[in-house]
Amino acid sequence: MAMSSILNADDIKKSLDAFAVAGSFDHKKFFEMVGLKAKSFDEVKKVFLVLDADNSGFIEEEELKFVLQGFAKDGRDLTDKETKEFLRAADKDGDGKIGVDEFAAMVKE
Repeated sequence: MAMSSILNADDIKKSLDAFAVAGSFDHKKFFEMVGLKAKSFDEVKKVFLVLDADNSGFIEEEELKFVLQGFAKDGRDLTDKETKEFLRAADKDGDGKIGVDEFAAMVKE
């Protein structure tokens, strides 16, 4: 499933452009700009399933690094620091990965 079937393609492009510089990623601002914050749990879950590249039911640190590419193929990789901060912000149970409920809660922050 393409992100553009869930989110507005222009919003995706603007959001990726806003965080194109390495070290600039802010998940709260990104989710708001891309329009995900205003979506229902079911729509957020669809985005989660796209980002869960290995279909494990979790987004692991390695998948987080490529999260922007989940929104558009030309999205940049997150830096190691951005990836770790993103994981820390979402991983409420401390298991080193993000479940769908953790992801949804983070999106709605």
